[in-house]
Amino acid sequence: MLDSRFISKLRLERPENALGHPWDIPALQALDELELHPGVTFFIGENGSGKSTLLEALALNVGLNAEGGSQQHRFSTRDTHSALHQHLQLARGWRRPKERFFLRAESFYNTSSYFQDQGVTLFPEMHGRSHGEAFLALMQSLKPEGLYLFDEPESALSPRRQLVFLVEMHRLIARGCQFVIATHSPILLCYQPCLCYRFGSDGIESIDPRDSDHVSLTRSVLMNPDQVMKHLKE
Repeated sequence: MLDSRFISKLRLERPENALGHPWDIPALQALDELELHPGVTFFIGENGSGKSTLLEALALNVGLNAEGGSQQHRFSTRDTHSALHQHLQLARGWRRPKERFFLRAESFYNTSSYFQDQGVTLFPEMHGRSHGEAFLALMQSLKPEGLYLFDEPESALSPRRQLVFLVEMHRLIARGCQFVIATHSPILLCYQPCLCYRFGSDGIESIDPRDSDHVSLTRSVLMNPDQVMKHLKE
């Protein structure tokens, strides 16, 4: 049966005597191959665990800009990406995405400014909206049959707007889109079906996102806020 995923697997071929960043990240040291879900694949883990580094490398490998944007638009304010993308091998399905877009929260302002300066009308008045409104407006402007890579999209979104994000993502998945998302959000991790990979000091493992520390810790804090705060203060 033909594979309809844009990307079904990614493989990392480490160079000999690889030293320094990003080869010193434990999760990437252990990475051999990851399967991607036809709908959405989540990368989760603590800060510095390598999930955003791998997502950035994936974006570069498919021809996107390290700071974000679509395949038609390239700009750079500072070149900080690693050479990891040069060592990724992608297993692709028979389909090709009609649109590709890399969204990263930390450089979204610069991406929006570039689009506005270039007269790109992804959505009107990017800087005339709040950060969260701009994120959702972008989400609502995305096209069917696209490959979309998102780095911490929840950073600009309230809990209620994260639910709206899930609705929009579900709508796009039903229209043939594939997502890879690096996130800390327990709300986004409620989405099913999916694949979820935890990046940690012992490597990368596939888990049910509802069993992740992100979800269990948030649940614990919300269910026992007084006890948690007492413990932290002590």
